[in-house]
Amino acid sequence: MTEDAEQRNRRLDRAVTDCAEGRPQGIDAILELEGPRLLGLARRILIRHDLAEEALQDAMVMVWRKAAQQRQGDGSARGWIYAILRNRCLTILRDGARLSSLSPDELTRMQEARQELVSDDDWKLLAGKGRLGECLDALDDPARRAILLAHVAGYSHGEISARQGVPLGTAKSWIRRGLASLRECLS
Repeated sequence: MTEDAEQRNRRLDRAVTDCAEGRPQGIDAILELEGPRLLGLARRILIRHDLAEEALQDAMVMVWRKAAQQRQGDGSARGWIYAILRNRCLTILRDGARLSSLSPDELTRMQEARQELVSDDDWKLLAGKGRLGECLDALDDPARRAILLAHVAGYSHGEISARQGVPLGTAKSWIRRGLASLRECLS
């Protein structure tokens, strides 16, 4: 292994440690060191650029959440990160394969049923009168709607951005910040 590769691996190990200790610069370092290659791998597996971006973002969230579980003696941080991305891509492919096995009529019925799952005011019935309802009520409407579309109706981030007429990054930010607010409110 060349000195440059060894140095890169040490920086990745340090970045995963930063993630495990709750320092956001860990994710920044991973993306700086491996981002283009990670996105390239995802694009080779998924073909579509939008799905590759979504897979990469989901993988980085998993890296952030599970960084404390990665042990240096169990293998390289680089291999661990790429395995997470690969598994996320394969999950997306499996989910797509299930949908492609449905007839066009079944897909249409399923889409229509999903749209009726979360109306603008019916979320209060889903949440009930407990703490969750209070916390959801405290969220701003776009964030609440995006969270409900994702976690109740099962929409992807891309579908949510299209339904709400906003860029993909905006929809993802609403969901991420809304979930953080919910966690804080419920704890």
